[in-house]
Amino acid sequence: MSSTPTESQSPKGKGKEKLPSPDAESPKANGHSEPSNVLAGAHWVETDLPGEDDTDADSTLGSDAESSTASLSSSILHYRTINGRTYHSDTVTDGEYWGPNDEKANSLLDVFHHSMTLMLDGELYTAPIDGEKCEKVLDIGTGTGLWAIDFADKYPNATVIGTDLSPIQPTWVPPNLRFDIDDASREWTYTPSSFDFIHIRWLTGSIKDWTALYKEAYRCLKPGGWIEHLETEGHVDSEDGTIHDKTALSQWDVIWKEGGRRSGNPVEILEKNLQARGMEEAGFTNIKVTDYKTPCSPWPQDPKQKELGLFIYAVFTMDLEGVMQFMFNNIMGWSPEETARYAAHLRRELKDTKQFHPNMTWRIVYAQKPLDAED
Repeated sequence: MSSTPTESQSPKGKGKEKLPSPDAESPKANGHSEPSNVLAGAHWVETDLPGEDDTDADSTLGSDAESSTASLSSSILHYRTINGRTYHSDTVTDGEYWGPNDEKANSLLDVFHHSMTLMLDGELYTAPIDGEKCEKVLDIGTGTGLWAIDFADKYPNATVIGTDLSPIQPTWVPPNLRFDIDDASREWTYTPSSFDFIHIRWLTGSIKDWTALYKEAYRCLKPGGWIEHLETEGHVDSEDGTIHDKTALSQWDVIWKEGGRRSGNPVEILEKNLQARGMEEAGFTNIKVTDYKTPCSPWPQDPKQKELGLFIYAVFTMDLEGVMQFMFNNIMGWSPEETARYAAHLRRELKDTKQFHPNMTWRIVYAQKPLDAED
C-alpha cells in the first residue's frame, strides 16, 4: 500500500481557479425514514457474527464511564449525562456535539494525537510557517491539549492558546500556553489580526457552517498568517475489494452521513471539499490540499504502515460505544442493543486483518491570509 500523500494546490492571487461546488445540502430530517443505503439497526441484531463470543456482543454502553461532575459549582462543569457518559455542558454548546468528554473519551483523544504525529512523521503541522517566528498561535478544538502542549514546548517564544468546550486539559502545562473554554462555532472574541497560525483538527460532525468558521479565523489572523485544518470523514474502503457495501465498515460512512443530515452538521467534509471551498470563500489564498490514506487496522506488511494501522485501530475501538452513542441512539434512533450489536460487527471486521483490509483518508488543507489584507 502506498503511503505517499496526494496534493493539489489552487493558483495564487485573485485569478485562482474556482474549486468545484459541493452537492446541495440535504434538508434536515424530521422523523423521515432512513435512506435505502442505510442498513437499519435491526439488521445487525438479526445478522450472525462468525465465531461470536459474549465479549464482543455484550452491551456495555457507559457502564465504565466516569461519574458526572455536576456537584462542582461552575456551570461549565455541569455536564450532561447520557447512559452514564458525560458530554459537554449545554451552557457552552447547543448540546449537539456527538463526543463524550469523560476520561475514557479523553484517552481516545490522546491516542489520536499520537496516530496523527505518526502519520506526519513526527511533525505537528505541514503549513510553511516558521515556528520560531510565531508570536501567537491558536489551536481550535484542542481536546486534551496535546497538540498545543507539544507546540508550546517546541516553540517557547510563542504564546499558544487552545480552545475547547470543556476544561478537560491538564493544569501542568508550559508557561507559554493557556486553555480557554469556548465554542468555535460562535463569534470569536479574540483580537482581529492577532494570530500568526491557527490550527484545527478533527471537528467532523460538530460544525454547521465551515465557511463561517474560516471567516472567524481569517479575521483573527495577521495578514500573511496561516491556517491549517486536518480532517476526515466516515468513508472506509479497500484497494482489494474486501470492504463492500454490506460490511459494517462500509455502513459506518452512510450511517454518519445520514446522522449529519438529520443533525444539520455535515460530515461529508472531504467528499464535498468543504475545507478548501470554505477557505477560499473566506478570502484565503495559497490553498494547498494533501490527502493521506492510512490503514484502519494493522493489516499491512510494511512495518510503518502496520504501526500506524494499529493506532488508528485503537482510535476506532477503544471507545467505540462512546463515539457511537449520541449519533446512533439520539440522532438515528437506534436502540442500545442495535448500537452494541453493530459495534460488535465493526470490531469483528477490524480484528480480522486477513479478511478485511480497510483504509481511510485524512485531509490536510492549509491556506494564507493575503499580505495585503485590510485589518
